[in-house]
Amino acid sequence: MEELDCEPAITWIPGVNSKKKQMCFDWGPGEMLLCETSFSKKVDTSEKVPSCPFIYIVRKDVDVYSQILRKLFNESHGIFIGLQRIEEELTGKSRKAQLVRVSKNYRSVIRACMEEMHQVAIAAKDPASGRQFSSQVSILSAMELIWNLCEILFIEVAPAGPLLLHLLDWVRLHVCEVDSLSADVLGSENPSKHESFWNLVTVLVLQGRLDEARQMLSKEADANPSCASMCRILGDLMRTMPILSPGNTQTLTELELKWQHWREECERHLQDSTFAASPRLEALCKIMLGDEATLLEHKELLSNWYHFLVTRLLYSNPTVKPIDLHFYAQSSLDMFLGGESSPEPLDNILMAAFEFDIHQVIKECSIALSNWWFVAHLTDLLDHCRLLQSHNLYFGSNMREFLLLEYASGLFAHHSLWQLGVDYFDYCPELGRVSLELHIERIPLNTEQKALKVLRICEQRQMTEQVRSICKILAMKAVRNNRLGSALSWSIRAKDAAFATLVSDRFLRDYCERGCFSDLDLIDNLGPAMMLSDRLTFLGKYREFHRLYGEKRFADAASLLLSLMTSQIAPRSFWMTLLTDALPLLEQKQVIFSSEQTYELMRCLEDLASGRPGCGELDAQRLQDDDIETTKVEMLRLALARNLARAIIREGSLEGS
Repeated sequence: MEELDCEPAITWIPGVNSKKKQMCFDWGPGEMLLCETSFSKKVDTSEKVPSCPFIYIVRKDVDVYSQILRKLFNESHGIFIGLQRIEEELTGKSRKAQLVRVSKNYRSVIRACMEEMHQVAIAAKDPASGRQFSSQVSILSAMELIWNLCEILFIEVAPAGPLLLHLLDWVRLHVCEVDSLSADVLGSENPSKHESFWNLVTVLVLQGRLDEARQMLSKEADANPSCASMCRILGDLMRTMPILSPGNTQTLTELELKWQHWREECERHLQDSTFAASPRLEALCKIMLGDEATLLEHKELLSNWYHFLVTRLLYSNPTVKPIDLHFYAQSSLDMFLGGESSPEPLDNILMAAFEFDIHQVIKECSIALSNWWFVAHLTDLLDHCRLLQSHNLYFGSNMREFLLLEYASGLFAHHSLWQLGVDYFDYCPELGRVSLELHIERIPLNTEQKALKVLRICEQRQMTEQVRSICKILAMKAVRNNRLGSALSWSIRAKDAAFATLVSDRFLRDYCERGCFSDLDLIDNLGPAMMLSDRLTFLGKYREFHRLYGEKRFADAASLLLSLMTSQIAPRSFWMTLLTDALPLLEQKQVIFSSEQTYELMRCLEDLASGRPGCGELDAQRLQDDDIETTKVEMLRLALARNLARAIIREGSLEGS
């Protein structure tokens, strides 16, 4: 996997002029490439206005935007998670059976997706869309074909004998034109006279469906008495052909002996010219003898080289061993192509599988297929089969993890599939967490619901920095929308003291303008969170002062108000508001502030009015120039003086008594 055997495919970007200076951005976590193009807006040439070139966006994984393929991604995600969770329970024979079942589940998802795509292609009104969907059907079909072969060779690990039965099922499943042909022929008034009758019989023999072929020959015998005897003899040869069935207990040696006798009988009939009067029946007998020349004469009915391979093995070496497969596969490919054309990418992938070169299969699939879904899930399954344990990549991650990371990165480019990508990152022990942290920070938080999902994911994985970052973003959005309660809640959750201070200042400013607090429930229930910043502490305590005042607990309210000013926790700009709040307490019939407390209030008022160091020249100037503020100061001085006199008298009388 370290090097490519061929140059990667070139993607042409419309409007890109390589002779001019270009602006390009490489692939990033968003999985896209931006290029400046030479296209520009069409504007009236009479107007001298600057034009801006278009930016062309090239997406890396376009398949995630396909409605049907998204079902493939969603369904396979559940299978993938299930496989990771049952890994510890898998042992011995049950392990192999379970892994085969998982493989079949993956294939059923591919097939369901392929069938749905096929229906959409048929219903497409636009020819271009129809062609695009048909192309996707071909790709999905190739994916299932490759996966099925890998299942037989690498997961089932079928031995000689059962191996050919699996390969026959593989061919029958993927070369399925015979079923529609059979329905067409049998649906006619006189099947034996149908123009495709002999094609159907030949294909059935080529696929080893000899019982069905015998039934077709019986129809020919009934319709044509002159060849009834030949049809009966050939039918008997088909019936007596020894095949190792799944429930059969005979050994391979017994099977080979029976098959050899059967083959000699076929050759005897051919040498005795039993079928000389019917070239078609004679050709069928030659096929059953594995005659390569006769098989190649029916290239069109075989349709591809791997069908030719399986038919050739069926009639020439039914007990082929897995180790010999690649010799037959290579010679079958060479004979079938005949030097007229070169192998397609699919041919190379299948050949690598027949050679039991797992890494080459994965490599070829990575190059040929348009997304990482196939190679990521197949590699993960093969890794659970313990077939990739020794293959580590030079940059620190094993092949399974590398491919899962690539696939998960592609999912993060989609607005909803990114949630699936999280689980794939979770099961990458080396680089999964780092990759998740990088990608999750770049998810656009369009709605609060989506943000809460992202936040929950981060909190479940103790991703502290990401939690703080998301909370800050949400707090900033809430401030912009003037939702101060929400902003304060997010800043507390982010444990961001600076932002909590900023939001607290906004709360206090709103109070000064409106005379009341918004989001009282939140402020009343800050609890220990108010210790996050001094300003937040002040906000919580100031709200507590109002609550105490409302409950007519004037002494407690007065003590709290004074402590807010003397402890320097209250911002100096808010002192006048606090002193104004003290006025009703100073005017109560009962003496609330003691003489000592009154002196403290007077000192605070004089500090504010005189503009001492630490007070700020702007505040002092404002107090001097503003008549309203001057009036407030005079009222406060008068109220404080009266309260001081009352407090001294009260305290003196208490001492005397």
